[in-house]
Order: sequence, then structure tokens, then C-alpha cells
Amino acid sequence: MEIVIPEFCLVVLIGPSGSGKSTFARRFFRPSEILSSDEYRAIVSDDANNQAATRDAFEVLHLVAEKRLAAGKLTAIDATNVQQPARLPLLALARLYNCQPVAVVFDLPEALCAERNRLREERQLGSAIIHRQVDQLHRSLPQILGEEFHLAYTLHSAEEEDGASLHRRLMDSNRRSETGPFDIIGDLHGCYGELERLLEKLGYRASPAKPPLPGLYDRVYAHPEGRRAVFLGDLVDRGPRILETVQLVRNMVGAGTALCVLGNHDEKLLRKLRGRNVQITHGLELTLREIENLAEPVRQAARDGLEEFLAGLPSHLVLDRGRLVVAHAGIKKPMIGRESAQVRQFTLYGETTGEVDEFGLPVRASWAGRYHGMPLIVYGHTAVLRPEWLNHTVNIDTGCVYGGKLTALRYPELDFTSVPAASVYTPAKRPLGGAGVEAPPVPERRLGDAGEPSG
Repeated sequence: MEIVIPEFCLVVLIGPSGSGKSTFARRFFRPSEILSSDEYRAIVSDDANNQAATRDAFEVLHLVAEKRLAAGKLTAIDATNVQQPARLPLLALARLYNCQPVAVVFDLPEALCAERNRLREERQLGSAIIHRQVDQLHRSLPQILGEEFHLAYTLHSAEEEDGASLHRRLMDSNRRSETGPFDIIGDLHGCYGELERLLEKLGYRASPAKPPLPGLYDRVYAHPEGRRAVFLGDLVDRGPRILETVQLVRNMVGAGTALCVLGNHDEKLLRKLRGRNVQITHGLELTLREIENLAEPVRQAARDGLEEFLAGLPSHLVLDRGRLVVAHAGIKKPMIGRESAQVRQFTLYGETTGEVDEFGLPVRASWAGRYHGMPLIVYGHTAVLRPEWLNHTVNIDTGCVYGGKLTALRYPELDFTSVPAASVYTPAKRPLGGAGVEAPPVPERRLGDAGEPSG
């Protein structure tokens, strides 16, 4: 069995004594990554077999696990964990630190566990204890599948244990090795003409491409000097040429000349394509109309292609060795480089106060006003009159679909390139906010090597 886990996760080993958890842990994890209940019993009481020290041992184990997860370090819990009350605090820690929990279940024959336990010199448990743990595991199996584990793998035999392999995959957001230079482009919303004009103004050149969606768009843009575009999401809804816009971005991503993150409008369309019940509002009706106006069989190919493309977009990207982070609606420092429902929600929608303004729209909370991290965060989502710098963050959504501009931030140069909208495609419900601050109010040294993401 091939076990694939995220590079940052909480691995919870689940199985009775003698099922092979500790051997598995030593085989695939560094000693510093393994938190063993037996070792913590020894730490607090000088005796790994002292069951009376179990409560204190787990109190210390959970504290160390919390510190490791806060620091972004993979952690493996080597304990029986066969009862739900033992797993719930671990799942809570994973949730608190936006860490994906992974279960590896050792559902081996009771006789094998008992025999392995009998051969141990350092610690032997009675057959009645092994039987009870096996019974507890079998009672827990349906619960494990219903708990919050991101992934769950089950090993059923010694042969499966011996043949197992473990691979750590990069997080979807981890593009730290890609150093640019980049041209980061704000919310598109179907403004296809403005996108082409902006790319050409930035020096990109079009060439033929094989379109994944037949009949929609057959060109791809690339920069002769190797620059790459980075799109901040919200490709769809509200604008005049939505499918062509998505296809242009998709062609560039497929050709390796662009990167893209998911926006809240893209995510809503994705849910609709997957058959979910969503409200057809805020411009989604225009996207669906363009799809319905396609002739068959192009229509189904378009739907399938859109779903596949949008489903593959990450919540955010960490670029240039951690110096640069892009997210549709922004991101808090402790969320950078992490994957969870909470991270995804924040990067799609940002933060609100729970109030509405005089236009009936949510009042935005100023997460950027509280940001004091090293990476530069570039985001959009909330349209502004001109780019706004605040605390080493910058909002570059300048409201093209509302008749404003389509703006790109050139990185690492930190200057802006814009083209005006050809029309007001959708009237803004409220005026574009702020006077804007176009010069970065941070010294250039802030773009130095940020090291590992701090959260």
C-alpha cells in the first residue's frame, strides 16, 4: 500500500498494542516527529509501563504536539488511540492549527498482536488487554470514517505492513521554489478584452495552443523574458466574455506561463457544476447563460473542463522561498502554507464584522491592518479605486468589471501596470473604496529571504 500524506499534517496511528505502530513510525518518521505515549510515560515517571502516569504523559504529549503544529512541523502520534475520546483532542489540535489530520489504522489479527506482545522484553500486556484493545478498535472503525480525518489508511496484515510505502507530497500552496519574476493580476470577472490588453502591455505575446475546451479559445500568452502571470481568482461572473477569460487563463496555466488561485465566485460556480444547490445571483446567471448558449457537444466538454480546472486551483500560493503569498481575499499569518476548511474560507471571503453597511453589503474587518508578517501578501476580492498598500499587503482589485481598471503588480519590482475598463459591465453596489496608496510603505529589505513560513 502506498500511503501519501501532506508534507505538514498530524498523523494519528491507531491500533492495539503489538499491531506495529512503533515499528511503522520509526520506519517512516524522524525521531523528533514521533510523539510516543510510552516515551512520555517514561519522561514523567521513569517507567514506560506505568499506567498510572498515563494522564500526565498525554498532557505533556498534547502540549508538545501543539507546539510542533504551531511551528508547522509534521507530527506523528504513536499511541493506541483506539477509543474516540483519545482521538478527539488530537483532531481539535489539527483544527486549531489548520493542519490536515491523517489516520493510519492497524487492524491486524488479534493473535498476531498478542504474539508480538509476548515476545517483547521491555513491555508485556496480558491477552485480556490486547483483546479489549482489538474490540475497542473494531467498535471505533465506523467512527473513524466519520471523524474529521483528511485521509485514512488501513493496514490489515503483516504483509501489508512490510509492503507499505509512505510519500510526503508538497502542499498545494507550496510553490516556494518558483522565484519569478511574476505579474500578479487582479479580479477578472470575464473582462477578456482588458486581460488581453493588459498582458500585451506587460510584454506577453500570443501563440497557438491546443485548447482543452474545443472551440472557445486557441491561443496562449507567454512572456519572452520568462515572466509568469499569477491570477488572483474570480475569473467568472459579471463580465461580458466569461468562458473565453477562463479558457485563456486555463491555457496559460496548462502551458506553465501562469499560476492561479481560487476565488469565491469560481468556488460557487464549481459547487453549481457539481450539482449543489446555490443561489443564482451576483453574476452567476451570466456564466451559466454562456454555458447554455454553447452548442452540444461543446457544452458538456466546457462544463467538464471548467469543473476539472476550478477543482484543481489552490486556496493560496506561497512563492519565492516564502517571500510572496497570493490569495484571493487575503490570508492571516498563521494560515500561510496550510490547508484546511478554515483557511479556504478565509482566502475566499476574507473577514467580516457580521454587520452590513448602508448598501446592504458585509462590513469588512481589516485583517491587513493587523498583519505584521514578513511575506508580502497580494490579494483582491474587495474592489478599490487604486491599489492599496497596508502593512506589507496590497489589494490590487481595482474594479475592472465595475468600470475601473484591470491592474497587475510586477514582482519583484513592486510597480503597477493597469488598463482602463472599456465599459461599466456591472454597476457597483457601492463606490470603489479608498483613495489608495500606490507606493509600498515598507523598506525594500522586507523582501529579503523570509525563511520557513512562520505559520
